Amino acid sequence: MSDFNIETLCVQAGWQPTTGEPRVLPIYQSTTFKYDTSEAMGKLFDLEESGYFYTRLQNPTNDYVADKICKLEGGVAAMLTSSGQAANFYAVFNITQTGDHVIMSSKVYGGTFNLLMYTMKKMGIECSVVDPDADIEEINSLFKENTKCVLAESIANPAVVILDFEKFAKAAHSHGVPLIVDNTFATPINCRPFEWGADIVTHSTTKYMDGHAMCVGGCIVDSGNFDWNKYADKFPGLTTPDETYHGLTYTDKFGKAAYITKATVQLMRDLGSIPSPNNAFLLNVGLETLHLRMPRHCENALKAAKYLEGHEKVAWVSYPGMESDKYYSLAQKYMPNGTCGVMCFGIKGGRDASIRFMDSLKLISIVTHVADARSCVLHPASHTHRQMSDEQLLEAGVQPDLIRFSVGIESSEDIIADLEQALNRV
Repeated sequence: MSDFNIETLCVQAGWQPTTGEPRVLPIYQSTTFKYDTSEAMGKLFDLEESGYFYTRLQNPTNDYVADKICKLEGGVAAMLTSSGQAANFYAVFNITQTGDHVIMSSKVYGGTFNLLMYTMKKMGIECSVVDPDADIEEINSLFKENTKCVLAESIANPAVVILDFEKFAKAAHSHGVPLIVDNTFATPINCRPFEWGADIVTHSTTKYMDGHAMCVGGCIVDSGNFDWNKYADKFPGLTTPDETYHGLTYTDKFGKAAYITKATVQLMRDLGSIPSPNNAFLLNVGLETLHLRMPRHCENALKAAKYLEGHEKVAWVSYPGMESDKYYSLAQKYMPNGTCGVMCFGIKGGRDASIRFMDSLKLISIVTHVADARSCVLHPASHTHRQMSDEQLLEAGVQPDLIRFSVGIESSEDIIADLEQALNRV
């Protein structure tokens, strides 16, 4: 199946029914799975055999959907989580512990920023931030002996900054640590980070992958390319015996699947955050049309961005699909077929004018969401990033007047008409 084009993978990867089985992915809506003997179940608990026994660790519906996303990204193993936040937490915590250090792009989603800068700090894990536009020397200067990974977003939320993958991968690998990339906005339709040096990819599947704002979810995909044994002293959780599984060593037992296996049988076992099988089923329905929706999102967004750029009441527009955008050249390099449907812009008159504009919209909704079929807006300084200080907002690329605009797949004429009538009221 991995030999097929990405459009075919969206529709048919994952669940492969045999004769007499359902054509559509079944929902295994069960917490438990029956076995005929105690010995058979015992082998599952010892990781001697693969199989299902409790949905908190694994569930067939979830695994088939994870396998589809894995194939879309070109990875070797993947796991679903109950949210994108859980995916980013597991991705980092799987290879860190108290006393460790991580490096993060400053232009990331506010929830990710808070997770690494504050919540994980309480766990004894230190985080340094770096501007994604920084040169490689500045990035290199942040590494320490206890640095365990670098995390960034392929397209920053909400700043729509395009990551220079090769620069960050070069820095991470020169210091013997993996590059983790949140690929939520680009999706594997428009960007495959593994092809540019990333080692681990995460997603908030809540966004474009689901596509319909129906279910919260996340995913972690491992490329299988990072050599954990080469840097065994840095990653003892993967390269030394796990006492909770009779001294099993993940890299020895599972090879390229070691990272995801550990995240599943250790972190998911102890922390939960598994998605419901029903949510995984709905996610799969969204994935089947991902390759159709993403080009429409990008097409509509480019039209809307050009309209806004030419309007006298608009102060600025940031959309990497426009030739005038600062990140256009990086977008053409890493995402030549399109970026995403999300842009940022500000209204002349500042924060108050931006709020008046948003309150005047009729078709486009104000919601705490982004990247689904329906057009929507958000004012990060008032909503998702309201816990940040003004200094932190600017560091994260969030100006006080910034409006995050997620362009849907409705008629572009209707979208632009709604923008126009709202601008007339400012």
